[in-house]
Amino acid sequence: MTERQRRFTAARTALTLFTALGSLAGTALVGAAPASGVPGGRIAPGVTYEQFDIQGAQGTAHGHLLRVDLTDPHVTLDLLYPGQVAARDTVSRLADTRGAVAGVNGDFFNITETQHPGVEVTGASVGPAVASGRTLKAAVPNGQRFGPALPPGTSTEDVLGMGVDRRARLDDLALTGSVRTATGNFGLGGLNQYALPVNSVGAFTADWGSVSRVRATCGTDTNRAAPCSTDTHEVTIKGGRVVATADTPGRGAIEAGTTVLVGREAGAQELRKLATGQPVKVRHRLVAADSKIPYRFALGGYPVLAGGQPLAGLDDRTAAVRSAVGIGDGGRQVLLFSLDGGAAYKGLTIAEIADTMRELGSVDAFSLDGGGSSTLVARAPGAAGVTVRNHPSGGAERAVPNGIGVFTTP
Repeated sequence: MTERQRRFTAARTALTLFTALGSLAGTALVGAAPASGVPGGRIAPGVTYEQFDIQGAQGTAHGHLLRVDLTDPHVTLDLLYPGQVAARDTVSRLADTRGAVAGVNGDFFNITETQHPGVEVTGASVGPAVASGRTLKAAVPNGQRFGPALPPGTSTEDVLGMGVDRRARLDDLALTGSVRTATGNFGLGGLNQYALPVNSVGAFTADWGSVSRVRATCGTDTNRAAPCSTDTHEVTIKGGRVVATADTPGRGAIEAGTTVLVGREAGAQELRKLATGQPVKVRHRLVAADSKIPYRFALGGYPVLAGGQPLAGLDDRTAAVRSAVGIGDGGRQVLLFSLDGGAAYKGLTIAEIADTMRELGSVDAFSLDGGGSSTLVARAPGAAGVTVRNHPSGGAERAVPNGIGVFTTP
């Protein structure tokens, strides 16, 4: 049994079996009901699209589903993102820019800063992100996440990803890193993330983008709304040496090969020891809790189904438009799912999402961002670009930080 399986088992034991299973009653797939005017069927080799009604506790929801067969050597998955961690774009533009044949929105993200007036919104995602085998970012502290409450036993480090073995899986990706200097070494607490742990140092690279780094020093590990730290320091490393220092985090594009270190509280105190010209070596990587197979892509969210069983403590009261991804057949089958946000339809609770994904054939399932972010796109055979298959609840596509793209080769 893996560490994450032990966590889920402990969480289930902590709650009654009645709570874990009773929350799933009431959902049922009731057959195809083409409301969007777009027919279902084969999108590309190994990729099919379908839509159907789902009877939930609060009324009829409408689901849009992409089935991806990873046993087909001509189909694969990768992260969709705008080229910068702190940037956003619509799923359809992200898919068309990369040449994806289909996709769905991804992780929850830093969508607003009403609690920190004057602080620039980063738009960066909550969890870790890996694109085309390259690490982009690590996870913010649990208390700094945007989105619904996490189920027991889960964290912002939870990911869904696909390894270089072309199998999808659930896992945890934790950051490990260090800053080494001639006068001493200290750990790294963040990588290209909109919130750093209290008393830590975070690294920002060219992957971050040009957005202000101030937000990284706001809030605490348990309270996203807590004030921004007044004890901060920033150091720029280029060519293995300190080239600039500042008392407050800055903004603007970071050159390739350059790392900006941002510290708060005790982390700021460590950075103040570094002088211009001093040699510094920064190392960082994401470490998987379970898989020894490197990831081709990974993104954050949270699990709702593991080993064919729903996680304990899933919300069974709040219905909303949602997106999710399911895994079956030992990681060879992936189901990308999004609800329709049209006025004619209701949403589903997280517990109902877990039930629905299991009914569709998933053994493991993972919740993605929902509400106005929920978007599923697919390209009709012979078309030049993708079309949005569901109706986003905001009336138009929302710009998001990332998503899951489906790619095919001849």
